[in-house]
Amino acid sequence: MTTTPTRRARSLPPSSPEIPPPPLRYLAMEMRSAVELAELALRHRTLSEAPRGDGHPVLVLPGLMSSDLATLPMRRFLTDRGYAAYGWGFGMNLGLRGTLEADLADLLGAIAARHGRKVSLVGISLGGIYARQLAKVLPHLARSVVTLGSPFAGSPRSTRGWRVYEWACGQSVDTRDEHMGGPVRPPPPVPTTAIYSRTDGICAWQSCVEPDGPMSESIEVTGSHIGLPHNLQVLRVLADRLAQREGEFTPYQAAGPAAEGPLHRHAETGAPAR
Repeated sequence: MTTTPTRRARSLPPSSPEIPPPPLRYLAMEMRSAVELAELALRHRTLSEAPRGDGHPVLVLPGLMSSDLATLPMRRFLTDRGYAAYGWGFGMNLGLRGTLEADLADLLGAIAARHGRKVSLVGISLGGIYARQLAKVLPHLARSVVTLGSPFAGSPRSTRGWRVYEWACGQSVDTRDEHMGGPVRPPPPVPTTAIYSRTDGICAWQSCVEPDGPMSESIEVTGSHIGLPHNLQVLRVLADRLAQREGEFTPYQAAGPAAEGPLHRHAETGAPAR
């Protein structure tokens, strides 16, 4: 059942680097992603009321061990909303191997040059960390950043996938702050939205949260980690965030047909569970 996306409280303490991975019961629930994909297929017409865009380019970066195939439903939705949506085109995401960092910078530059406009960056899980870091090193090319279940706020071992990353990439997760953009925890200097689910079975939700700031926010949805790219709630929020005017940032407020209910803020319902 679809519920209402929820904004985080304005002030949060920094996330602990010792956040444990999600419980195994949440990992088992990742099978929900197939149900979420089916729900999108059955209810895609409900997205017709989502805000339309201004045609600016959007680069979508996949998660670890994933590829452009996983982001295809999202990119089709963005195209339908009027955006120039791009996949990354590098096959399966196996981590920061070889020249990937330079290749990502070149790709962002090429898309920006082709359209003569800044590019919004949307990243799923590890792809969201790429998006944040790209926006830090090339802020003049980045319009905004939206991350989906990206574990930038805690230790890389707060995920169920850190051993897979080390196996695929051949590098220690402990070196992540030594790559492009430096430390991953600080937000990029552009409007930034972190979308997360408390029942994420891969990444601890606490590690995916950005405290609210002048140009940053976090929005909670309901769903699996694997299903975030085709989650109906996520797509509605994404359309709303990308529709903001360039250079402007207004905190998310669920309203109208896309909201499917009233907005609830964590500040009104007590402190978030740890």
